[in-house]
Amino acid sequence: MLKVACIGAGYFSQFHFDGWARTGLAEIVGITDADRDKAEATGLPTFDTLGDLLSATNPEILDIILPPAAQADAIRAGLAHGVGAIICQKPFCRDLIEAEEMVELAKKAGIPLIIHENFRFQPWYRAIKEELSKGSIGTPLQATFRLRPGDGQGPDAYLARQPYFQKMERFLIHETGVHWIDTFRYLFGDPTAVYADLRRVNPAIAGEDAGFVLFDYEDGVRVLLDGNRNLDHAAQNTRCTMGEGLFEGTEGTLRLHGDGSVTHRAFGAQDEREVLAPSTSDKFGGDCTFHLINHVAQSFADGGPFETAAEEYLTVMRIEQAVYSSAAREQKQHVSER
Repeated sequence: MLKVACIGAGYFSQFHFDGWARTGLAEIVGITDADRDKAEATGLPTFDTLGDLLSATNPEILDIILPPAAQADAIRAGLAHGVGAIICQKPFCRDLIEAEEMVELAKKAGIPLIIHENFRFQPWYRAIKEELSKGSIGTPLQATFRLRPGDGQGPDAYLARQPYFQKMERFLIHETGVHWIDTFRYLFGDPTAVYADLRRVNPAIAGEDAGFVLFDYEDGVRVLLDGNRNLDHAAQNTRCTMGEGLFEGTEGTLRLHGDGSVTHRAFGAQDEREVLAPSTSDKFGGDCTFHLINHVAQSFADGGPFETAAEEYLTVMRIEQAVYSSAAREQKQHVSER
């Protein structure tokens, strides 16, 4: 059993704990948090500091479930202790410069650093990837995802679940849209340029909560992220997929529905066939947290590659940087390779 140490006992940590417990490959040997009461409430062995946790448990994996401002210190501590691997929540670090520094430190230490980017592990995107690989829509020409969680209206938006959302100066893209930046990379590769039009709808929050981002690809594919957290979509659970998608090609279209199902319509046809049935999972995002954690545990045990390695994830951050630059300049922005 892999020994896993966790730092952070906030809202989302519950999904991490559940994921590790269900892998059958790992056990959580301890937790620490600045709020000791929160850590103790998890029922896990609790330590006052990360140093105490690492020294007492000597874990193979350190799982960092912290906001960006606290991540770098935790990464440094894990590297100094010599853990086998580190997995870190997103958004990754405070900025690209700090993220690049952490990646370089991990490379020098020879310790894998993995980002907890889980949306690409949602079962509908795995099904869509398989259909694209089989050529079921022919040559892909464009895709659209309409982000519509419907949780952003009014002065109390986000306060019940993740109140820090209200104070984030960069919100829609930095906190949420980055999931689709990574997912679009998983499906289509790296974009060459972006054009973004971002705005704030709810005055109760500090950052943008709506906008359009158009991604250009060398092969001519265009992908549109149409996001508005103030609007909803037709789903019993609007947080299941958080929206609806179309993936269109020369020979057909794949449709992602709000219930997690995926359907295929052949070009020229009216009927659709079911590719993936509606999700029956009561876990977040089709149980994507477990699927990612299980992938990390399996890859660590087998010595295989990690899909969301931090060095690769720097590209996601550079794309995000280009999105904000485009919005500020009101013009298309090419994505920097470095």
